[in-house]
Amino acid sequence: MLSFRSRHTRALFAGLLLLASPLLLTSPFVAGGALAQAAATKPAKELSVGQSAARERQKKCGAEWRALSVADKAAQGPKWPQYYSKCVKRLKQMKA
Repeated sequence: MLSFRSRHTRALFAGLLLLASPLLLTSPFVAGGALAQAAATKPAKELSVGQSAARERQKKCGAEWRALSVADKAAQGPKWPQYYSKCVKRLKQMKA
């Protein structure tokens, strides 16, 4: 049998849920909220020279990694972070 306290607590939470439901529908975190719309219309910030170079290196290394076979990946470095580190060093040396 339920005690008064647990029934009272359940009723309180149910009442709070009913009161909060209109607020949840207008929340900025819900799709269509004002905050989500403002973030979508904000112009993108341009990348710096270093950021764009780093992004290009990441794309080149990623394409190379996907092109490697399983045996080649094991020889180059078993995991992406190790391969990426070596690839970035190699690309930077080629540019210099």
